[in-house]
Amino acid sequence: MDIKTNEVLDAKGLACPMPIVKTKKTIKNLDAGQVLKVEATDKGSTADMKAWAEKTGHQYLGTTEENDVLSHYIRKSSDEDSQEKQYPHVVDNEVLQSLDEDAIVLDVRESAEYAFGHIPGSKSIPLGELDERMSEIGDTKNIYVVCRTGNRSDMAAQKLAAKGYNHVYNVVPGMSGWSGETTKSN
Repeated sequence: MDIKTNEVLDAKGLACPMPIVKTKKTIKNLDAGQVLKVEATDKGSTADMKAWAEKTGHQYLGTTEENDVLSHYIRKSSDEDSQEKQYPHVVDNEVLQSLDEDAIVLDVRESAEYAFGHIPGSKSIPLGELDERMSEIGDTKNIYVVCRTGNRSDMAAQKLAAKGYNHVYNVVPGMSGWSGETTKSN
């Protein structure tokens, strides 16, 4: 699984609580929404990272393991949950679950978020890459933009509409309230 991250922290060989201590220090230097990859060998670090992220408000995305090295992915929290949504064409998750073939589900979360769970058939273009990759999206179908809570998808929907895309819908609350099927990237 090739996951784009903004920073990698080497915590291999460290025992509890040091991976958390180093993670706490490192994540302070990241911008809101950026993804930190923490490499650790302490088997207990998976539960520790998840609990720490939940306690501090950061988003624990998931953990992979390769050659006895655990890679924990954590997205730095932001104030996106409390920001006002502005794009006028909003649909809820129920509408998204009943879509037909004539629709595009555009996931604008970071690649690490997408890798650990996304709607089957959705297209991943992180918000930060949307301007450069907009040509990958056909403009003849309905476009349903999804993120974790509806804030990044709101911004993406506004960008698409400003570039002349018609039939763009922001999905609220997005993946934080999604109860349908999900899949992981290989």
